[in-house]
Amino acid sequence: MPNQLAIRGGQPFSRLALSRWQRSPRGQRLLTLEQRELEGVLPDLFGRHILQIGNWGNGLDLLKAADMPHRAVLGTLAEFDAQSLARPEQLPVLNKSVDAILLPHTLEFSKQPHHVLREVNRALTDRGRLLILGFNPHSLWGLRERLGPRYSAFPPGARFVGVGRLGDWLELLDFEVEQVRRFGIGFPWGAARGVGEPFGLRSLISPFMESYLIVAKKRVLPMSLIARLPRAQVRTLVPTLGAVPSGSAVLPDASRRDE
Repeated sequence: MPNQLAIRGGQPFSRLALSRWQRSPRGQRLLTLEQRELEGVLPDLFGRHILQIGNWGNGLDLLKAADMPHRAVLGTLAEFDAQSLARPEQLPVLNKSVDAILLPHTLEFSKQPHHVLREVNRALTDRGRLLILGFNPHSLWGLRERLGPRYSAFPPGARFVGVGRLGDWLELLDFEVEQVRRFGIGFPWGAARGVGEPFGLRSLISPFMESYLIVAKKRVLPMSLIARLPRAQVRTLVPTLGAVPSGSAVLPDASRRDE
């Protein structure tokens, strides 16, 4: 019988469910693997402020590889070493004040994932980076969550979002996907693989790996697409049009200066 809660999805997890997951062997292995993937990406990001939204991992462990002076976790549950508590759909953050944001499975456990992405877009600077950890709905784990029997220690109520659909959401918000890393603990021979790597055995099993990491950046568009004419060109147009710009002085004819 299908798991109706997993199909609806988007249910925030409880403190008990998250604690149980983090203590489980599978949860610990996945956290270790996710932290390893982030360690290969975070050092390349620049800025002063990086923010993690959502309780996942142990405090600042997922952000410790970031070379930024200000790191913080906005959690949804108390007692998980978060610096503050907030709703992901309503972030208490100023506009364009954060250089990088990490969403570790935050979208799967949110009732309004689109609102979360809009808030992230609002809080990020014009050159900000967005990192998303997610679960692949097309993996064996994703099928188990939908059809059962599900993994008992995993928090119930997750809504798995595929890379393709998430890429469409990001494109609507003017984000450009820079990297997609796929990894999982269900395939012992399937090391993490990124898009664009040479074809091989990992290419065949990559679409079925359990987890992924997406790195996206904001696309900054110019305020105006109309180029300004050089001042020299503007001056040459005035005699041609036979008009005098308003506010300019009319010089006397040089041929009449000696009269």
